[in-house]
This record gives sequence, structure tokens and C-alpha cells, in this order.
Amino acid sequence: MGIYTVGEVARLSGLSIRALRHYDEIGLLKPMTVGENGYRYYGADELLRLQQILFHRELGLPLDEIRQVLDAPDFDRVAALKTHRVRLAAEARRYRELVKTLDTTLAALEGDGKMNEKAMYKGFDPKKQAEYEAWVIERYGPGVQWSIDAVKTAQKDWKQADFDRFQAEFADIESNMATSLGDGAPVESEHVQALMRRLHAWVARSWARPPNRVAFANLADLYDQNPDFRARYEAKAEGLTEYLGAAMKHFAEAELE
Repeated sequence: MGIYTVGEVARLSGLSIRALRHYDEIGLLKPMTVGENGYRYYGADELLRLQQILFHRELGLPLDEIRQVLDAPDFDRVAALKTHRVRLAAEARRYRELVKTLDTTLAALEGDGKMNEKAMYKGFDPKKQAEYEAWVIERYGPGVQWSIDAVKTAQKDWKQADFDRFQAEFADIESNMATSLGDGAPVESEHVQALMRRLHAWVARSWARPPNRVAFANLADLYDQNPDFRARYEAKAEGLTEYLGAAMKHFAEAELE
């Protein structure tokens, strides 16, 4: 490994230059040196530390916790990599199951086989779903159980293709929001608010009724407070959680009753 500028590290890692500068500012990833011209330069140790940051971010840890882990006196880089390998191997097995599930579904949809309802959901993580539901009930009280049940009722007749389209729509909205954040678009801009209309319609598809002003704003808070959602958004773009929340609340105030 040689010496790399911040732009080269951004290209290698897939992170933005803005994110790398933020990591420097919060003490998560300091450059090896800063030149007289103000440019940041990174060496082998910094690239290895960045690799650990990305691994831990995949685990859903907030940046401040990642810094504490990596700066701990007893942190063992080799042991950490071995732990990551075990986890990734388990994830790889799960994804192989998901690929098989998709192949079975596609074969059935294309007339090459009969749909097997049990195989249709093989590879999905019911434990994770149960943990999420328990978190929502603990945070908001047993009164929200009706909304969880309503979602299940609304989706009970969905086929795999319905779920695929549903998730693809959400992923596209997230991607466009990350781009808007990077472009510096205000949350009240027409483009961002058009994305919020899509998000509101997306939520309405799986709820018993379209969310009103209070419900949509509360959903923004849920995205902000739930560690899984926050990790998902921050992995896409630094600051996306707050940006999305602000856009949702502006939309709720401006367009919902």
C-alpha cells in the first residue's frame, strides 16, 4: 500500500469525500498526515482502520461506538477480522437460500413449477422481524399492536412479486433521497417533497389506512430512533436519517390533515 489522497480513498472505499472529512472531524479516521496545502493523506494503517469502520457500520453500530471500539486498548484487529468473517459466512449462507427462494418463485411464475408457500419465504429472517415488533411495542406501548396486525392483514395475500415491487419502490425512494442530500436540496424543495408523496403512498399500501399528519411524523421519529433503520440510512449517506425525518415532517405539516 502506498500513500493516498482523500479523493483516492473515497474512490477505493465508496465513501464520499464529505464522509471522510466528517470521520476526521469526529476522530474516527484521522489521516496519516496533512500537507502544507491542506490535503489529507492516508497510509496502510488508515486504510485498514477504514476497513474496520465499514465492517462495524455493516453491523449497525453508530459512528461514536465504532470509534470507542477501535480505540479501546484491547482492540485486536486480527480477532475482529475473524469475527467479521464468521458473520459474513453466515450471511452468505442466508443469501444463498434467498437466491434459491427467488429461483423457485421465478420458476413457478414462469410456469416451470408449482408455487410452494413454505419455500416462498425461506431465507427471510423472522427473528429480526419479531425483534423489530417487540422494539415498537416496548417504545410506543401495546396500543400499536393493532397497526402491526393491520400490516400483516394487508400483506397476507401478497405474492413474492408484490413484496419485490414493494421493496424496490422503497429502495428507489431511499436512493433518490440520498442523492438529494448529496446535492444539497432543501427538504422543502418540490423534488424532495415529491419523494415524500411517493413515500406516503408506499406506507399507505401496507397500513390499514393512509397515515395522517401525526402518524407520518411519528413514523419519521421511529426511523430516527430505531437502530436498524438509522444504521440503514447512515450506511447510504451520512446525515440521511435526519434529512429524511425533516422532509417527512415538512410534508406532514404541509399536505396532511
